[in-house]
Amino acid sequence: MIEAPSNAIMPLLPYQKRDVESNARFKWSCWSRQTGKSFSKALRRLVRGLARRKTQIFLSAGERQSRELMDKARMHCQALKVAADFRDDAFFEGTSFKLLQITLPNNVRIIGLPANPRTARGFTGDVFLDEFALHQGDRDIWAAMFPTVLRGGGEIDVASTPKGKKNVFYQLAGNPAFEHDTVTLQDAIDQGLDVDAEEMRRGIGDEELYRQEFGCEFIDEATAFLTYELIGACEDPQLPRAIDWDALEDEGQTPGRGRSVFVGVDLGRKKDLTVIWPFAAEGARLVSLGLIELRNTRFREQYERLSQVLRSRCVRRCCIDATGLGMQLAESAVEDFGGHRVEAVTFTNTVKAALAEPMRIKVQDRNIRIPMADDVRNDWHSIQRTITAAGNVRYDGDRSSDGHADRFWAAALAVHAAGDAAGPIECMGGKRLASAGARAW
Repeated sequence: MIEAPSNAIMPLLPYQKRDVESNARFKWSCWSRQTGKSFSKALRRLVRGLARRKTQIFLSAGERQSRELMDKARMHCQALKVAADFRDDAFFEGTSFKLLQITLPNNVRIIGLPANPRTARGFTGDVFLDEFALHQGDRDIWAAMFPTVLRGGGEIDVASTPKGKKNVFYQLAGNPAFEHDTVTLQDAIDQGLDVDAEEMRRGIGDEELYRQEFGCEFIDEATAFLTYELIGACEDPQLPRAIDWDALEDEGQTPGRGRSVFVGVDLGRKKDLTVIWPFAAEGARLVSLGLIELRNTRFREQYERLSQVLRSRCVRRCCIDATGLGMQLAESAVEDFGGHRVEAVTFTNTVKAALAEPMRIKVQDRNIRIPMADDVRNDWHSIQRTITAAGNVRYDGDRSSDGHADRFWAAALAVHAAGDAAGPIECMGGKRLASAGARAW
């Protein structure tokens, strides 16, 4: 058995120590959020890679996640006093993804890659699939990566927090070839993790999300308006979460060449978020330019942030939630920027249906691209379509400490703004008109 580092060198909780010391060739780990999953797995693969003299391949959901995982591996090298040379000066061939690499003694390498079937092929060694339930094209990635462990007794670790049942990670839960390991938040607390579970439950404010993120339950998505699978297919790990103001301004600087931008605004004040979300149109596809999220923000400041977006020449149309508290802000925007650019939308069940259904079509057709972020993903997934006893259709999301599906409705309003666009404005130069007298031209 390969022993984990002593607690004097690197403190490990019992479930982490068992994971690092396991000799399983194929290992499936379903761990709660914030229980040290990536920390333990990076250490496990480092220790086993050095002992087996095998290259280790880390695949993460995106480039940011890949870099964070590799930073953990570098930290372990420093703690264990293992000589390591880190490089991130190369791009994976044919992509804009950075190739992250740590070179260890005996020519052992750790290679960090963002999950993509193209980047996954061509490598041989042990494999770690980090947060595998979140990987886009997970079936293609699985087909590309599993054969890499064919020779030399190659090993593969698959770890994630659950994200529904329509993914390979869930399917592997019943694969008898794997050693299975589940660690809920309560399991981790029982073994020494210093966290208050009830505080986490109150903080997340959504029992279903708590059961999924901290209780490791695979929630049935039969009633979800948008499944995690559909949402995941629209995520782009390279899109920014925050707005790049320079890029937004550049969109409209060159007449006839800048992309058209459409904006959705869902308004809140204390309990809910205000979300301002611009999307650039690329044919039928809408691509996120980043989003503004405001919490407990005075309306004057909210209006200043919205005005900053609307002053951009590339913004063709903006739809604003004018329900309740949003009425005054929406009216001000219409007055200042014109009814041809700004539409005030008052939410009713009928209006919500008119917003939600085109949004779902966009998602199903993969014609909307958004940044990869847990809160955005969970927000979109929270929407449910229900039919009341009176036969009315309702679209609602559970209110939590993180809002009330505000990011979903902001995006849906942007889709609505783009859907009603009249097309590019064209003009033609000519001679100045002159009066012929008697009001004739």
